[in-house]
Amino acid sequence: MNFFKNLFLLVSFLLFTIHAKAEYYFEYSPLITEAYEKIISLQIDEGRVLVDSIKKVEPNNLSVYHIENYLDFFRIFINEEFEEFENLEGNKNKRLQKIKQGPKDSPYYLFSQAEIQLQWAITRLKFEEYFQAFTEVNRAYKQLEINLERFPHFKGSLKSLGIIHAIVGTIPDNYRWGLKLIGGMEGTIALGKLELEEVIEYSQQNNFIFEKETIVSYAFLLLHLDNQSDLAWKTISEAKLDIKKNPLACFATANIAMRTGRSAEALKILQQRPREAQYLSFYYLDLLQGYAMLYALDPIADEYIESYLNNYRGVNLIKDAYQKLAWHYLIHGNTLAYKNNMRLCQIRGNTLVDSDKSAMKEASKEVIPDPILLSARLLFDGGYYDKAEKLLEGQSINQYTDEKNRLEYAYRLGRINHAQKNIPKALNNYKFTIAVGINSPYFFSCNAALQCGLIYEGLKDYPEAKRYYQLCIDMDPDEYRTSLHQKAKAGMNRLADKGMGME
Repeated sequence: MNFFKNLFLLVSFLLFTIHAKAEYYFEYSPLITEAYEKIISLQIDEGRVLVDSIKKVEPNNLSVYHIENYLDFFRIFINEEFEEFENLEGNKNKRLQKIKQGPKDSPYYLFSQAEIQLQWAITRLKFEEYFQAFTEVNRAYKQLEINLERFPHFKGSLKSLGIIHAIVGTIPDNYRWGLKLIGGMEGTIALGKLELEEVIEYSQQNNFIFEKETIVSYAFLLLHLDNQSDLAWKTISEAKLDIKKNPLACFATANIAMRTGRSAEALKILQQRPREAQYLSFYYLDLLQGYAMLYALDPIADEYIESYLNNYRGVNLIKDAYQKLAWHYLIHGNTLAYKNNMRLCQIRGNTLVDSDKSAMKEASKEVIPDPILLSARLLFDGGYYDKAEKLLEGQSINQYTDEKNRLEYAYRLGRINHAQKNIPKALNNYKFTIAVGINSPYFFSCNAALQCGLIYEGLKDYPEAKRYYQLCIDMDPDEYRTSLHQKAKAGMNRLADKGMGME
């Protein structure tokens, strides 16, 4: 009798398990959408409450674990605290295991797994865990490719696949070991761009939860990889992002404004950002505002840079912030404060990103920049081209006796001419910079070669564009090498896509 009773219980348990498993599903329901909107606007606590509620109200809806991963992603990405990263890292596999219980015939089965893999890969890059990051990107890439083949009409796969395809061909040489190690990833900027455009077009006709996220990715692709800064700004400024209620929207819009010579516009955007307690603290926005004011030579820019340094507890842009604070004091005549902040630059922060490495190099050399050249650089970076030109025209290259200042003078004039669309003068100044400083450790000649490549690409003189992009790649400056080489590789990639000038 006990045998039959136990058999009945076993069969009942198995049937219940199979039935329960079959009930799992993926749906970006109104509650899921609401939680996602809260999280991407950095209302993290409210997002967490909603996620916990969804797990009770919709216990079999596995999409909640994809959205839940955004909670960890934004915390780590914004705070950049390694201890927090370590504490949260275990959540990745727990969520993937939950999702793997879902129906494999759903396009969201592989999609949500790939998205989680990519988010953790991005966070690992913050802490130089490159091997694991490359492995996760490769895994996501394969899952998205399979998903695209199985569900060709599902546009979600292209949301991240487009970014991967665009970036693969532009990875700098010092990181290409990752591609060789894991293998299998291919792509071009043109392919990635088309894929994101396809998603955006789809989202304009259909209810697609990740529409804004895709538009932001597309704008950054245009800016960093496709050499279309004006289109990048047009895309982000017309995206109807809510900068008053979403710090991430404020960050994306202001960041692109700053990088396209619109720091006055960026400052207006940053001044409207939400500051209420329900939002995750985003101290980088203080730094960005300080930089926007610094570019205008504003005498109170230091207040915002110091706010970042006093409150931020992460790993990046500490040295860069001290350097910019030092610059602020130098252009306003306080050499002692410049020296004090450059000493702090040497002992605080890390050198994981190019800007921190550059700041550390300047601090270590203990050579005070020329205030006029520095002011011209800041005005140029802010988009105040006429003011920068007027400042340099009051000087002469013959006033400078050392190589660095002579190179910088010509380079700065070239950049200003370029921004003012005076191409002949820009090329003359760039080529002078290259000829004089081709073997120098400074980045001026390397970037001048890159800019020549961009000019000739725009003029459709593809052989010359290729020659200057390659010249940029062949140079080995002490500063900004990774980012300059990546941009030159992106240029070569674009030429290959055109099928021109590559013989």
